[in-house]
Amino acid sequence: MSEHPSDGAPDGVPQDLWLAAQRAQANAYVPYSRFPVGAAVRAPSGTIYAGANVENASFGLTRCAEQSAVQALVTAGERVFTELVVVSSAAEPATPCGACRQVLFEFAPQARVYLVNTAGVLRETTVAELLPAGFRL
Repeated sequence: MSEHPSDGAPDGVPQDLWLAAQRAQANAYVPYSRFPVGAAVRAPSGTIYAGANVENASFGLTRCAEQSAVQALVTAGERVFTELVVVSSAAEPATPCGACRQVLFEFAPQARVYLVNTAGVLRETTVAELLPAGFRL
């Protein structure tokens, strides 16, 4: 993984979200998995909120990048996002885990999702496609 974000987003990926997710990925705290992930969401206001995965020796306390980005969004007073970019260094673009899919569904089931690896491979989807049977209380 490069320490400096790439300037060019893959075709079809919003440049500003790509850069924010890459910057977050560079700050991930991953002493156990060594698998840094960055995520960035865009609120309807246009504001971007980024997050990185933050591991803990008690693995259940680990926070995924997608959850970190949503927590930043909610902490700032926003409740919806329209787009999400997830960046990883996996050979194939990494998808959010099951818990993250439900967290994302809570706030934006129709949001556009760009799953990208650092080589620029892109998979485009929506939150609802990632969690087709998501639930609401």
